Amino acid sequence: MTSTPRKNSGSVRSFRLEEIAALVGGTVLGDPGTAITGVSGIKEAVPGDITFLSSPKYLPYLSQTAASAVITSKDVTADAKPLVLTDNPSAAFTKVVQAFSEPVEPPQPGTHPTAVVHPTARLGQGVSIGPHAVIEAGAEIGERTVIGAGVYVGRQGRIGKDCRIDAHVCVRERCSIGDRVILHCGAVIGADGFGYERIGEAYVKIPQLGDVRIDDDVEIGANACVDRGRFQSTWIKSGAKIDNLVQIAHNVVIGEHAIIVAQVGISGSTELGKSVIIAGQAGLVGHITVGDGAIIGARSGVSKSVPDGAVVLGEPARPIAETKRIVALTARLPEIAKDVTELKKKLEPPA
Repeated sequence: MTSTPRKNSGSVRSFRLEEIAALVGGTVLGDPGTAITGVSGIKEAVPGDITFLSSPKYLPYLSQTAASAVITSKDVTADAKPLVLTDNPSAAFTKVVQAFSEPVEPPQPGTHPTAVVHPTARLGQGVSIGPHAVIEAGAEIGERTVIGAGVYVGRQGRIGKDCRIDAHVCVRERCSIGDRVILHCGAVIGADGFGYERIGEAYVKIPQLGDVRIDDDVEIGANACVDRGRFQSTWIKSGAKIDNLVQIAHNVVIGEHAIIVAQVGISGSTELGKSVIIAGQAGLVGHITVGDGAIIGARSGVSKSVPDGAVVLGEPARPIAETKRIVALTARLPEIAKDVTELKKKLEPPA
């Protein structure tokens, strides 16, 4: 292993291709001594890079890419350049990217002079509190957690161990966050749920007395919002990954290892099962359930419960095969309308 200069990247590690194959449990097809000095996408790669190809539709790029080697699946036998054959090229490439990544030095433990930490707040060993952060009375921050600049942690809020709370995150009072959680810049945890009662001509605010519970190993993207429950908890279970600009309303329950992509909106009291995937800009009404392993396509409007393992798409959301048939027929409507007009003319009695 050596350090090799790379354009725009400073000094990076260098591996022989056989070392990369050993790292990912793959098989080399070609020169095992090929020097690899960087990683890149298949279209952007330059000599010295390794890239990956996991979908057959990108096979033409195999002969076009400038990369020195490609990680791909075991059924690829092209000899355009050295290959590393694996069962899962995408996962293997992720390991290689991690091997090339320069470690980011974490902030030093301690509290910045401009931070405001209430005397009753409890800070674990190795905690880092950034500039202008505010930690309110009774709050608890676990060991080795990093609190970024301008973060607010409300009264009796709890954040676990080894978390990363980026700049300008707001964690409101009594909300609880588990271990190894990442909250990206601007996320708001525990704002009031959107609850009002119409009395006469006015809307009167319904008090939101619950909280937010976020379990271990959850990641929540920038400017996402998770509202507190009306009486009980809004609950994000372990391993869930939530993208930027997602809105999660009061009393929602998100199951373990769910994936929720950008600009999704989930209305109050809806429950998602384990390993659910919701693609971008989908919207879910309140008081429904989405079963374990279900997939909701992009921009879908979900107005009723979705069973385990179902794949739905469209507005309103339907089983994906049905939606595809509807889309195909819709594209043919001008042609169908023309045919109907001609048939009507043929069927009309002569004047």
